[in-house]
Amino acid sequence: MGYSDYFHFEREPFSNAPNEKYYFDSEQHRRALQRLKYSVDTDKGLAVLVGGIGTGKTTLARRMLDNLPVERYESSLLVMIHSDITPEWLLSRICVQLGVVDPAAGQLTMLKQLFERLIQIEEEGRKAVVLIDEAQMLQTRELMEEFRGLLNLEIPEKKLLNIVFFGLPALDEIMKLDEPLAQRVAFKYTLTPFEPRETAAYIAFRLQVSGCDQSPFLPETLPLIQSYSGGVPRLINTICDNALFETYLRHGKEVTEGIVTSVVQDLGLKIQTALNTTAFFEQSPDDEDLEIVFDDLELK
Repeated sequence: MGYSDYFHFEREPFSNAPNEKYYFDSEQHRRALQRLKYSVDTDKGLAVLVGGIGTGKTTLARRMLDNLPVERYESSLLVMIHSDITPEWLLSRICVQLGVVDPAAGQLTMLKQLFERLIQIEEEGRKAVVLIDEAQMLQTRELMEEFRGLLNLEIPEKKLLNIVFFGLPALDEIMKLDEPLAQRVAFKYTLTPFEPRETAAYIAFRLQVSGCDQSPFLPETLPLIQSYSGGVPRLINTICDNALFETYLRHGKEVTEGIVTSVVQDLGLKIQTALNTTAFFEQSPDDEDLEIVFDDLELK
C-alpha cells in the first residue's frame, strides 16, 4: 500500500508528471495565458514567456495548446530536448506539425511548401501557431535566423505564422544572437515563484483534486515548505510528496514541522526565502477569491 491509499487519496497529489487535472490557474499563469493568446489572436508574430526552473512553463505551454481549438487554429507544440538541432531539422518538423505533406529535402523548397500551407490555413479562416518549449536549447545564430525567416512569411498587412517561445531566462541572451529577431518580440511575460499565499492555495488545490477532504499538512508546515521551495511549484511538489510518504512510513496522520524539516534535509535543500509565518495568514484584497480556511486548512 502506498501513501495515496493510506491517506485515502484518489491519486497522488504531488506528482511532477504533467497532468491536466492539476493545472493550477494562479493569477500570474492566468495573466500569461491571456496575453499569449491575445498575441496569437492579433497576429503579433513572436511572443516569449520565460521563467526559472520548475515555475510551470511546460505546464503553461500545454495549457495554451489545449486552448487553441482545431476549428480556429492549426497549432503544434515542439519540445527542444537537446541543443544539437539544425535549421533543416527544425524547419522540417514545423512543416510536418503544420500539415505539410511530404516536406522536401531542401530548405528553399520546404519554405515554399510551408508558405503554401500557411496560405491554405489562412483561407480556411484559421491561424497557424507554433509553440516552442525549452527554447533556450536553440543556441545558435543560425536557428535564430531561421525563426526570423519564418516570421517573414506574410501577406500584406498580416503575418501568416505566430510563434511562442517558452524557456529559461537564458533565452533572452540567446535571442540576441540575432538582434533583428530579438527586436521582433511583440510580447514577453516572466513567470515568478509563488508568494506564500499562492503556495498555500496551490497545495490545497492539488489535495482537493486528489480527493482529499482534510489536509494532512499542519498549518505551521506551510512557511517551511515556502522557505525551502522558494515558491517554485516543482520543489513544492517534491517536498510535499516526500513529506506525505515519510508520514506514511511513520504511521502518522499529520505532516508536522519535524517531518518537513527531515525531508528537506534528506533532499539537500537549502532555505531559499525567509521564513514568514504571517504572510500565510494575513489576507490582502487580492486574496478574496481563495476559498481556503487556514485555521485548519479545511478544503472547500
